[in-house]
Amino acid sequence: MVPKKRIDEILDTYDPDDITIATLCSHSSLQIFHGARKMGFKTLGLTIKHDTKYYDAFPLAKPDEIIKYKDFEDMEARVDELYEKNVIIIPHGSFVEYMGPKRFEDYEVPVYCNRSVLQWESNRDMERQWLTSAGINMPRIFTDAREITEPVMVKYHGAKGGMGYFIAKDYPDFKMSIDNSMPYSIQEYCLGTRYYLHFFYSPFKDDGYKLKRGGSLEMLSIDRRDESNIDEMYKLGSIEDAKRHGLYPSFVVTGNTPAVIRESLLPKAFAMAENAVERSYELFGGMWGPFCLETVVNDKLEFKVFEISTRIVAGTNPFISGSPYADLIYPGLSTGGRIAMEIRDSIKNGHLKDLMT
Repeated sequence: MVPKKRIDEILDTYDPDDITIATLCSHSSLQIFHGARKMGFKTLGLTIKHDTKYYDAFPLAKPDEIIKYKDFEDMEARVDELYEKNVIIIPHGSFVEYMGPKRFEDYEVPVYCNRSVLQWESNRDMERQWLTSAGINMPRIFTDAREITEPVMVKYHGAKGGMGYFIAKDYPDFKMSIDNSMPYSIQEYCLGTRYYLHFFYSPFKDDGYKLKRGGSLEMLSIDRRDESNIDEMYKLGSIEDAKRHGLYPSFVVTGNTPAVIRESLLPKAFAMAENAVERSYELFGGMWGPFCLETVVNDKLEFKVFEISTRIVAGTNPFISGSPYADLIYPGLSTGGRIAMEIRDSIKNGHLKDLMT
């Protein structure tokens, strides 16, 4: 990983009054650029073979400039031009996934996040260690596939956006679908309603929902996810019948739907998020900014967290003009705008280096 000292040296050369917010042209970039512009920042789109013409259709979210690279090697070789623009990178799921966690860790440009979180998030065993040690309830794990006697969810490590998941009902079903060349985990299949809870932790905010270690935790929005065919497959009868016709269930996310949860669940949601943040500081130096707890709520109104995403998620995109939760804190502000607000305030208060790795 690029040493923190190196990032601080780069930031020492920056003009704090002329910062540019940059990200890869994908995922939640429209929201990130829109939010940055609302907070007065210049914006820069980074692209590798991405189509960027669609930005012309959204002038309030179009980056001020776009740099096109041949590949990620080219992006790494041309960091000097980003230094000249005083660039701060905002990571999102596609950026880290396409570049690769290790290469992203080594990218010598200041990034708004703690890059140490990547190894804990991308490895499902480490992720589980983090969350369960924080007292968060997670789906039961099967260590021996031969013990599968009930529906399970199988996830390959690093699976994103619904890719790399499948359901197995028993051991023969598992054997038929598994790719043993890839590391995977087997979880109980939790029946319930899935909610993706979008939080933001500010280490320096001194009001709102305060944490023991200081700072403030905010809930900005909640979504549910539309998946490519699993939500509609019931119309074809049983999944087994569909498989006989060559149709297999897919969990690839194609869109996001806004949601709210019943108010009585909010204390439980905040307690889980608070514990995840507090434990992150004990394990790897902290998690700040946006993150998402991916949950299931059963008919006993109990949460199970099946995953954590430690940066802005695409499920925040329905809320570019705010949400039922963000409007009670910052009316009309998106998660992208909240990120830019945090960077703006950190520059003003002398905390910029504390938020960059």
